[in-house]
Amino acid sequence: MRAKALLATAIAAVVVLRAATGMAEEASDKGGRLYENYCSNCHGEELKNNTDGLAFDLRRLKPDEHARFVNSVLNGKNRMPPWRGVLADEEIEQIWSYIRAVGGGQGRPSDSR
Repeated sequence: MRAKALLATAIAAVVVLRAATGMAEEASDKGGRLYENYCSNCHGEELKNNTDGLAFDLRRLKPDEHARFVNSVLNGKNRMPPWRGVLADEEIEQIWSYIRAVGGGQGRPSDSR
């Protein structure tokens, strides 16, 4: 009986994990489309910054810099305009998911700032 309960728990965990993974992939896909429409002109196609340091290299964002990212998107920073009222919170989160998926958010050094 205990083995059945353990098996049922394991199966449920796999189902939940698969659903969460699918949702994260969907958010990243939507984020990629949003990034292409709103961000790539300055931050580069597929996060490949091509502005010679004029725009922040988003590959340098670390996983714990989510709040910094959201603040910069909403309020702008340096040459970046604010996107408050243009992008919904959900869209900003989708772009964050895309950046994390493509750039890894490992804080990699780059020649761009």
